[in-house]
Parts: sequence; structure tokens; C-alpha cells
Amino acid sequence: MTNVGFIGLGIMGGPMARNVAKRGHRLTVFDLNAEAVAGLVAAGAQAAPSPRAVAAASDVVITMLPDAPDVEAVALGKDGIAEGIRPGAVYIDMSTIDPGTSRKVGAAIKAKGAEMIDSPVGKAAEHAVTGTLTLMVGGDAAVIARVRPILDCMGTDFIHCGGLGNGHAMKIVNNLLATTLVAANAEVLAAGLKAGLTLATMLGVMEKTMAWNAQLAVAMQSRPLVGDFSPGFMLKLAHKDCRLALTMIRALGLEAPVGEATLAACADVIASGYGANDVGVLLKVREEAAGVKVRLPAKR
Repeated sequence: MTNVGFIGLGIMGGPMARNVAKRGHRLTVFDLNAEAVAGLVAAGAQAAPSPRAVAAASDVVITMLPDAPDVEAVALGKDGIAEGIRPGAVYIDMSTIDPGTSRKVGAAIKAKGAEMIDSPVGKAAEHAVTGTLTLMVGGDAAVIARVRPILDCMGTDFIHCGGLGNGHAMKIVNNLLATTLVAANAEVLAAGLKAGLTLATMLGVMEKTMAWNAQLAVAMQSRPLVGDFSPGFMLKLAHKDCRLALTMIRALGLEAPVGEATLAACADVIASGYGANDVGVLLKVREEAAGVKVRLPAKR
């Protein structure tokens, strides 16, 4: 049994924290959303008044926050993790942020006699509930081994990507590609239907060619292709991840014109009021422009 602190109890973080508690670890939590905190307290966690208090009570501190400025504020700001973290403790950031921020925070945590690793997650909200997330981990192998039992509470696919920040680098390039696939799928499916093809015909051909991809095979068939645009992974977060990836790519002196087009497409759809919908809402906008609805037949 380990004293674990968890900060950030949203769509992903809430069920992830629950899975840590279910494995018998002592859990201390903090979130600005009082209702989210109350739900974890009802499940046996202790509430803390600040990130500093969470860190002071914990051997392992986890954050699952929306963006890099949130992580930096919670980790390094007033009453933040760095002010309370114990020497010898480990801080795991499971948010999706840029590698540079991760390394900056890691240096400050190291100066306090503690360690940091990054472990952003792949898959969707339902996998956070079942504890079957994909973990992309960056950091020292010995430190990772110490906290592996905690990580295993939340994910079943474990990939060590290299040093601190490399987990975040892997996550943002992965999400840039994943979002690009959604955008491309949405365009061609709407265009194909408008041209007189059926969805069944398109999927039947694509699954036998190099056009096939996991977004078409899994994610889009479970949400947008059945008319469900409720968030599994919100479009505004996909846009944020694409922005982070492209910022890193530009800093490396590289170009990514296809990725830039995806970022712009996401921004346009967010401007139309769909930012809180699932990333699959990119299909809805293409449908509306084409005057069609790309849907799988209803299951009997």
C-alpha cells in the first residue's frame, strides 16, 4: 500500500484515481471542482486543500491536467507540489503537455530531492474507467520501476519512451496523427456519400487497402458513425495536442503542412461551437457541408 496523491479529477483523471484506490492504495486528492472531489471522498479518498498538501501527504504524486500552464502552476506555483513534495518521493505527470515544460518542472522537483517521470495516456475515457489505458512513459528506468505498481493500476499497455519528456513527445506526435486521421476520414466519407457511394461500400473497400486505419476501424464506428458526438476525447483537447506537437516540430526546424491543415480544421470547427464535443464532430461539420449523414445501420 502506497500513499498516492492525485490532482486533476476530470473525465480521465477521476476514473484513473478511482482505479488507484481500488487497488488498495491510500489516496489524497485535490481538484477545483468540489463535486469531483466529493465523489472520490465517497470512494474512500482524503481531500486536501491544495496541491502542496497533497504532495506533503504522498509518496507518489500524480497530476492529470488540461495543459502545460496548468501543470506548471500546480507544480511550481504558490502552494504547489514543489513546496510540499517529500525528499525521495516521485511526481508523475500524466497530462498531455510539451516536453520542455516537463523537463523544466522535473528540474525543480529534482532540486527538492524528489524525482519526476511523465506518463501521458492513450485511448479514451472508457479505458480510463476500465484501467486499460496506454501509458507512454518518460524518465529514469529505476524511478519508473519504483512506481510501476501505481501505473499498472491505470493502464495495461506500457511503453518506456526514453528520458523525461519523451513520454510527452510521443503522446503529442501520436495525437497529431490520430486527429489528422479523423479529419481525413471525415472528408473522404462525406465526399464519397455525396458522390453516390454507400458507407458499407467505402468501408468494405478501405478495410482491404492501405487506406484502413484504427480511427475507421474502432473509434469512429463507436461514436460519430452512429451519430454520437458526446466527448470521449474533446475536440478542444485534440486541438491543444496538435498545437503542442506542431510547436515542437517548428522548434526542431521542421515543417508539417498536413498537420498544420489539421490544426486549422480543428480551429474552424471549435469556432463553430463544437469544442466540447468529441473529436469525431469533425465528421458532423463535413456532413453538414455536403448535405449528407454518414451513418452505420442501426443494430437490431
